Amino acid sequence: MARSPNPSKAPSQRQLSVGEKVRHALTEILQRGELRDPLLERAVVSVTEVRMTADLKLATAYVTVLGQEDCEPFVAALNQNRKYLRGRATPALRQMKYMPDIRFRADDSFDNFARIDAILRSPAVARDLDDADEDDTGGEQR
Repeated sequence: MARSPNPSKAPSQRQLSVGEKVRHALTEILQRGELRDPLLERAVVSVTEVRMTADLKLATAYVTVLGQEDCEPFVAALNQNRKYLRGRATPALRQMKYMPDIRFRADDSFDNFARIDAILRSPAVARDLDDADEDDTGGEQR
């Protein structure tokens, strides 16, 4: 009986390894400027992470564009050129049985980090931390 994939399961070592190889291949292609798209030629695109499906046939590349607030036009341009990028990445991934299909998504993890940082620096949290420090160091024990 075949196992059903568990979506909450952590990625395997093989998935992580292949994802990193795909990330390196995409990064090299974008750095060399092999992609002839007017929007992408003037942008610095960074591939922050690549997640592979369990069967290693689909790669989701998370990208961010340095100096740009809105990454969606760049993500759309990358998705339009994904077949070309897949073909250019093939030599770097020649040890794989199947070349994964690549899709691009905007990486919003930096936005989440900034939001959490802003919450931690808020006056309410600082006040709560000060109260906790006073209880630990200067408060009387009952």
